[in-house]
Amino acid sequence: RNPREEAIMDKRDRIRGAMIGCAAGDALGYPVEVLSEAAIVERYGLRGITDYDLDENGTAHFTADTQLMLLSANGILYAHTRGALRGIMAPVYTYFPHFYMDWYLLQTEERPHRPYFAWITAYPALSAKRALSPTVMKVAASEKFGSMDEPINDSKGSACLLRAVPIGLSYSRDPAYILDLGANTAALTHGNEVAWMTSGALALIISLIIHQELSITEAVNKTLKALDKSFPDSRKAIHSAMSLATSASSDLDAIHALGKGWVADEALAIGILCALRHENDIAGAMTFAANHGGDSNNTAAIAGTLVGARIGFNAIPDRFVDRL
Repeated sequence: RNPREEAIMDKRDRIRGAMIGCAAGDALGYPVEVLSEAAIVERYGLRGITDYDLDENGTAHFTADTQLMLLSANGILYAHTRGALRGIMAPVYTYFPHFYMDWYLLQTEERPHRPYFAWITAYPALSAKRALSPTVMKVAASEKFGSMDEPINDSKGSACLLRAVPIGLSYSRDPAYILDLGANTAALTHGNEVAWMTSGALALIISLIIHQELSITEAVNKTLKALDKSFPDSRKAIHSAMSLATSASSDLDAIHALGKGWVADEALAIGILCALRHENDIAGAMTFAANHGGDSNNTAAIAGTLVGARIGFNAIPDRFVDRL
């Protein structure tokens, strides 16, 4: 292959690494999400959970957060296909509710009353009922999604975050556009600015790692500068994560200083912390991010996404791919 082909293949490997890293971290953290740290140690030993907790078929399961991430990816493809074939395209995030409603109907009806928008709903893993977000379920049940102009609630929970991952994979040129698209995507179900800022930030960090080949540190620092213009008052948690990453604090003490991850900015900060301390070791990053008494699956998924984007799919250990 010529250098351009090599670059395309390298980018594709990083994109796959981010998506699989996201799902792998989600699946690793899922069994311990509701457990205290003492209960994690009692069940899995002093090191906590370090590998998938498999079902009777030898499979590791991701949750609704990854399901919605994948449906967002399908929504982006749908929007741009529609634009190419019809010559007209609304803002990308306005297509997402159709795909989230697909997901909701799969969770609540044995035989949904309308055809699906999302072709990926043909996969059984997309309809499995795992760790459903009460916020997303409530919004979908109302069939009225929110916006930044008309917030649907005041939620700033972390369940909005993984839906921003495909935005970072898909767009590269305009940081302001990426931040805005991530924020608008979060606002469909979460009405607090913290959720908007955090989702936009995650999308931009991923974009910078994938498309500009920045290190995680460089991507986070560049995102912080971009947030100065869009969300100037909402960067404290990310700054704290950057400081703690190079501190002498133990892994667990550093996480405790950031919170439990149930709130969006805390979850992103914990994911960043773990990714920075284990930038080339996705197993270490996800394990570190999963073994705390908070939102283990989302924090591990964010860490897995960031490190996966950095190292690429081919560098992810087989044990996190083959059984997922």
